[in-house]
Amino acid sequence: MEKQNRRTFLASAAVLTAGAASASTTTMETKKDKKQLAHHVFFWLKNRDSKEDLQKLLEGLRTLEKIETIKKLHIGVPASTEKRDVVDNSYSASELMLFDDLAGQATYQTHPIHLKFIENCSHLWEKVIVYDAMDV
Repeated sequence: MEKQNRRTFLASAAVLTAGAASASTTTMETKKDKKQLAHHVFFWLKNRDSKEDLQKLLEGLRTLEKIETIKKLHIGVPASTEKRDVVDNSYSASELMLFDDLAGQATYQTHPIHLKFIENCSHLWEKVIVYDAMDV
């Protein structure tokens, strides 16, 4: 009886292990097949030295978190890293968003929260540059 239970246990364990490996492979394949879009936006304020204008811009950027197609949002200001020819820290603030796909980014572009952000904050900046990149 003990051997039968051991055989049953080993057989069950093998089936469970195979199933877990299959599920893990499927998850990895889904992630590999899914091409995320990174949307990185840099803002230059009209009044570069205005802490108040920077705060207003940062507050406006934070409202974008509520847009459901944004999977990750990072809002930042230039870091105090070493000065090098390849580093551009002339901007005032940036946002980096990750979307699951092009459709998610397109939804964001016309979303009422995004349009309200532009309406409320566009008077603060003199220049905006956008870099969009897809996973390879």
